[in-house]
Amino acid sequence: MNTDTESAARGKGAIEGGNHAALWHGRFAEGPDAQAVAFETSIHVDERMAADDIAGSKAHAAMLGSAGIISRAEADAIVSTLDGIAADLNSGALSVDPSAEDIHSFVEGVLTDRLGETGKKVHTGRSRNDQIALDERLYLRHAVPDLQRRLVTLISVLNDIAGSHTETLLSGYTHLQRAQPVTLAHHVCAWSWMLVRDHGRLSDALKRINLSPLGAGALAASGLPLDREAVASALGFEGVTQNSLDTVADRDYCIEITAALSLLMAHLSRFCEEIIIWSTEEFKFIDLSEKWSTGSSIMPQKKNPDFAELIRGRTGKVYGDLIALLTMIKGLPLAYNRDMQEDKSSLFDAYDTALSCVTVFTHMIGTARWNTERMAASCTGGHANATDVADYLVRKGMPFRTAHGVAASAVRLCIERGCNIEDLPLADLQACSPLIEADLYACITSEACVSARDITGGPAPAQVKRQIAALRAFCVEHS
Repeated sequence: MNTDTESAARGKGAIEGGNHAALWHGRFAEGPDAQAVAFETSIHVDERMAADDIAGSKAHAAMLGSAGIISRAEADAIVSTLDGIAADLNSGALSVDPSAEDIHSFVEGVLTDRLGETGKKVHTGRSRNDQIALDERLYLRHAVPDLQRRLVTLISVLNDIAGSHTETLLSGYTHLQRAQPVTLAHHVCAWSWMLVRDHGRLSDALKRINLSPLGAGALAASGLPLDREAVASALGFEGVTQNSLDTVADRDYCIEITAALSLLMAHLSRFCEEIIIWSTEEFKFIDLSEKWSTGSSIMPQKKNPDFAELIRGRTGKVYGDLIALLTMIKGLPLAYNRDMQEDKSSLFDAYDTALSCVTVFTHMIGTARWNTERMAASCTGGHANATDVADYLVRKGMPFRTAHGVAASAVRLCIERGCNIEDLPLADLQACSPLIEADLYACITSEACVSARDITGGPAPAQVKRQIAALRAFCVEHS
């Protein structure tokens, strides 16, 4: 803070080591102990909401002027001075004071420094309880869409990979055992649809965030003629919250966003687990860029998928943030309790972690190379075409359960002989079932197995291309 304004902020009850008195100091004859201040302050966490706090204060002041609670001239002066504070914060001419109790105290303190007694009128009819709820909602309204844009970018990158590999054979797995042939495009599209749901969950949560809490006061609203709807409209909210007690006690929106982020991280972690497995010498399906890999301090040959492992590891942090929020809220009586100050550290940590992980995963997967030969080879062996033998017999009228048994008999014969189903002589296959003819061999190649699954959601190239088109349309709609 500028030295010429510091003296105006000091006085009885001022926080030791800080430039401004705590907003609540009037009841007390002396200020709190320095250790108490250090323990309770949240400025290091909530300073990121400075612009949101200023925006809310401007709308509130303008409403106070329009309602005649303060004069229009006073309201205009407050709004103008708040604009100046925002401009100075953006330019670096003003820095957030780390000794302030919280971002609300800091902004109001600077406003009062610059405007004098008029600045003190900005808090008329509001409490920090509804003010923090407003700031959080305003912050999430622009922070969450930024994450969603990065999700769209990731989906677009995955879509480009899928578009180049609609014919690239890859074994699908269940229980990490080879199951049925699919394609790389089909597999990557599966990742994308998970991310589409993540995007939708965040959008759904934003709907419930988009109500203005300002005017709820400490817990019982205000006896002044506040126009809550005018403030909500000025800030772009769809409406206002309907119960003042619920409003200041509510942290559902923090929990809901963090829950959505937890599921997003679960998906990223699953993707990374596959990448880690696929990058091993045993699989060798994927070759990560050296820019997104690390080496070993002792083994010079190593190329490690550390970024995928870090994303997998940081998933636990976000889960922890969700549990912290749920635990914080579970035993709180209405309305506001100071426990709720802890919401921001968990919410912001979860958000920052998810944002960075989405960004890193996008770069990592977008620069990777794919070993299509190794992928195609994974479709041979393991009898992944056994189900197609059963389907062949079903098309000839055999009940599926009977056909399943015939295919299992063929697999047992292959295991005894150490060969694949397609290597068995026709006579041996006909010994399993006389319905089998020579045309079976054309039906159980990996390509044929994939192409046969030409229904909505299936891995046939034509179906996957439809998925890619739908995902591309999603990206265009949400870009």
